[in-house]
Amino acid sequence: MHHLPRSEKHSSLFGRLALAATIATAATPTFATEGGGSTWPLGLENFVAAAMPPPGFYGMLFGNYYHADRLKDGQGNTIPLAFDVKAAVVAPRLVWVTGEKFLGGQLAFHAVAPLVNLKLSVAGNNQSKSGLGDVTAGPVLGYHYSPALHAVAVLDFTMPTGRYDKNDLANIGRNYLTVRPVWAMSYIDPTGFNGDFVALYNHNLKNKDTDYKSGDEVNVDYCLGWGLGHGWVAGAGGHLYRQIADDKQSGASVGTGGNRGRSMSLGPSVKYDSGKGWFVTAKWQKESGVRNKAEGNALWVKAVFPL
Repeated sequence: MHHLPRSEKHSSLFGRLALAATIATAATPTFATEGGGSTWPLGLENFVAAAMPPPGFYGMLFGNYYHADRLKDGQGNTIPLAFDVKAAVVAPRLVWVTGEKFLGGQLAFHAVAPLVNLKLSVAGNNQSKSGLGDVTAGPVLGYHYSPALHAVAVLDFTMPTGRYDKNDLANIGRNYLTVRPVWAMSYIDPTGFNGDFVALYNHNLKNKDTDYKSGDEVNVDYCLGWGLGHGWVAGAGGHLYRQIADDKQSGASVGTGGNRGRSMSLGPSVKYDSGKGWFVTAKWQKESGVRNKAEGNALWVKAVFPL
């Protein structure tokens, strides 16, 4: 176990850091203490988040680099602690659009397997880990309301496949299952307004190794832009995240106010569509309004292509 300096005010947060400073991965990471961040990567999605393609197999490749050097308490104050985290992720995602209909939508399935490199330093204690993070998979239903307006409904399961040790400072797995319903919509116009949002609810199960249950969470990823023609869209996007239930350990709420995390982000975003079946998006986002988690910046890249 890494022993960290404590104060009465921040003892519960330091305790969670020593317990598990975790990468929460579905396709790309969000650094979080146990119970202080989402198992879904905040701000992951970009333009064309909800437009399901025709039947067939499709590949996606997500890339992310995240850096944070500040920890925020429940009042949004920076905790006076030497802290730095750097995470790089490459996450292949496979999508199978079946051609079958269910509940009026196109039936599809997807799976994401993140490959994570994590470097963490807390109060002079350092640790690095690399490997497979927590895999996410689930069924998807796609809806096409018009040539421009599309939606998907998803039921995701993020599984504890990433390496985890409760005595380690850094972990690339969360060691518990998350069940996640998702609803997303996209409006696509090559020479006009483009808008996307992805709303999700995380129901987190208990970490059996620590008897710690992270509170349920809601998150919205969003992106707004304008089609410039020739396949280009430019705009801005980010996320809004809020934990809506207390963290609990051995059935009792933890910390002041249940250690409920929250954050938001905003940054520039761009998309290029080749017109040949593949497209790529990229964005940079800066976090703000952070409570009970790390605050940093992230660079995201997503490529989509038929197989």
